Amino acid sequence: MCADTLKSNIMIRFILLDIEGTTTDINFVHKVLFPYSQQHLKPFLQENRDSQAVADCLQQVQTTVVEEEGKEINVDEAIAYLMHWIVSDRKHGALKTIQGMIWEQGFKDGTFKGHVYPDVPESLEQWKQLSLRTGIYSSGSIHSQKLLFSHTEYGDLTRYFSAHFDTSVGGKKEVASYQSIAKHLEFSPSEILFISDAPEELLAAEEAGFNVLQSIRPGIKADNRFEQIRDLFGATTHRNLATLTT
Repeated sequence: MCADTLKSNIMIRFILLDIEGTTTDINFVHKVLFPYSQQHLKPFLQENRDSQAVADCLQQVQTTVVEEEGKEINVDEAIAYLMHWIVSDRKHGALKTIQGMIWEQGFKDGTFKGHVYPDVPESLEQWKQLSLRTGIYSSGSIHSQKLLFSHTEYGDLTRYFSAHFDTSVGGKKEVASYQSIAKHLEFSPSEILFISDAPEELLAAEEAGFNVLQSIRPGIKADNRFEQIRDLFGATTHRNLATLTT
């Protein structure tokens, strides 16, 4: 176990949450959201080619391919790359932005609801009562994060979040990303607790000075380098958090 995963003699003031495997079943993302975006990608882009936001995303794809493969591609080829990136779950900003635009319609017309585990709404309310602030850090765009949490099976949960971060702040496995988040929040890293299922993310956050807990939801492999919780109640009742926030 990493030393001092939750440090002693500190006051947790902000809880930063991952989405997949922490607040939300990974299957919802990979078996509901991803197939929906894959199905609707081509018609959406064809219908919205005149949109500046869509044009900017396609240009980002073209630029990435030039940088990585040294070749120029047209718009149709850029769309093909986006389709491939959905399948490979690439964390590319343009893809995540476009997926958020596509998912918006599905959330708004009731095709699906944003999945969160049953312990999430109650934990968020408990943290609010403890005067803890809460935020999200996900590879999904900020727009898609807000869509998910505003259309859950438990209603609109966005009122609980005071900050959202996506890969525009940096990759989730990069120490600098967490340093930037702490600076933005104007908290010392030691005042922030980050909860995620992904060991690489936890290692980066811990190196940046954050407190970390690993979320072990069904299908998630435990990493004994970290203290673990099976639901968000585990964070609420953790001896350090419960003691230092009361």
